[in-house]
Amino acid sequence: MKFSDSLRLALSALILLSLTATGALARDLPDFTQLAKQYGPAVVNISTQRTADMAGVQPQFSLPDVPEGSPLNELFRHFFGMPGGPGGRPERRSLGSGFIIAEDGYVITNHHVVKDADEIVVNLNDRREFKAELVGSDPNSDIALLKIPVKGLPTVKVSRNVGVEVGEWVLAIGSPFGFDHTVTAGIVSAKGRSLPDETYVPFIQTDVAINPGNSGGPLFNLDGEVVGVNSQIYSKNGGFMGLSFAIPMDVAMGVVDQLRATGHVTMGWLGVYIQDVNRELAESFGMDKPRGALVAKVTPGSPAEQAGLLVGDVILTFKGEELGDSAKLPHLVGRTPVGEKAELDVLRQGKSQKISVTIGKLPEQEKLATAMQPKGPNNEGRLGLAVRDLTPQEREQLDIKQPIGVLVTQVAVGPAASAGVMVNDVILMIDSKAIPNAAALRQLVAALPAERSVAVLVQRDNGTRFLPLRIPKK
Repeated sequence: MKFSDSLRLALSALILLSLTATGALARDLPDFTQLAKQYGPAVVNISTQRTADMAGVQPQFSLPDVPEGSPLNELFRHFFGMPGGPGGRPERRSLGSGFIIAEDGYVITNHHVVKDADEIVVNLNDRREFKAELVGSDPNSDIALLKIPVKGLPTVKVSRNVGVEVGEWVLAIGSPFGFDHTVTAGIVSAKGRSLPDETYVPFIQTDVAINPGNSGGPLFNLDGEVVGVNSQIYSKNGGFMGLSFAIPMDVAMGVVDQLRATGHVTMGWLGVYIQDVNRELAESFGMDKPRGALVAKVTPGSPAEQAGLLVGDVILTFKGEELGDSAKLPHLVGRTPVGEKAELDVLRQGKSQKISVTIGKLPEQEKLATAMQPKGPNNEGRLGLAVRDLTPQEREQLDIKQPIGVLVTQVAVGPAASAGVMVNDVILMIDSKAIPNAAALRQLVAALPAERSVAVLVQRDNGTRFLPLRIPKK
């Protein structure tokens, strides 16, 4: 046999092996066709209409730049309420998704899809349309429940106890940009994510392509079970960037149960402002690593105050669940029934103790985020920072013997940042006036004349320094 013949045979064998391996790899990838066929008919398209003065109203998300004259301009105007109606009072149409959970017409979607709607229309897979009744809607969880007047509908498979694992394949069906029954797939990227202003929903993060219009649609696992309600994306341009977030189904169904029973949702309330424990704080508390939720303030008259929680306590567990960081606590509290007792493991002055608290009802005028998380820096305020009172342990650690000083917890772009104020600085004096607490600081800053430079004395790394700070206009 010639050398060229041997080489040809070897190359043929390699190609055959490569094709075989490629075929095996393709067979190992998930096949979503049956799942889409079986449950696609239970996914609906939701249109909402309301009459509003659109002057100065901006879309809720950023739209991509589209050249003038492009047919996409008309698409965006039709589906997402771009201005342009007669008399400045057009009828706005927004589009979202939903899914049927009961054959007699109950539909789950997002609160933000149906918010402020005068009319809600549910479009089925078979092209039938029905005006929907809003059974109830909860802005805190971003879940809404609709009812349409028809029976014998196809439904999704819902299981409250289905957990998802990072790396697991998932599938979304929805109406991105109005293209109904679009199927996209990806994997679970993370679990238990906390998002700004969404402090009690432990979101499922995925890399499934989600765009405006997918909101309220289902997220399936490979067994065809709905594991989440697609709710949000992280985007700088209004389009998908690889980060999408879904509300876990156990959270969604807990809300749905209350909406069906009473039309509204009651959430658990503890009544504390909390913050993360960083490395320095952990060391000052004698902890082996940063963990738990540090109590920065206890709301007067709250369940926390009645149970004896104190500023400076570090909540390590809630009902036996460890708190790796402070963001997990609001999730757990909000889902605890009102009146139920919860046992907390608390670290106080270096000693561990158990505290039993009876969970209260979240006041209607408050959001859980406001009640349980310290407010961030006021970016439009005079200084652009957030502070809190020092705990006795911190005062001892920093060797501050006088009753003065507030801890800087956040710094935004603004006068304080320009002056060099940093997170974890302790502000001792401003304009030669001692600062005993956060309330005194706010009062003093509000009274300072605009466009004047004042000296700020801060303690940093056990040393003190003056920083020149120019007070802006109010």
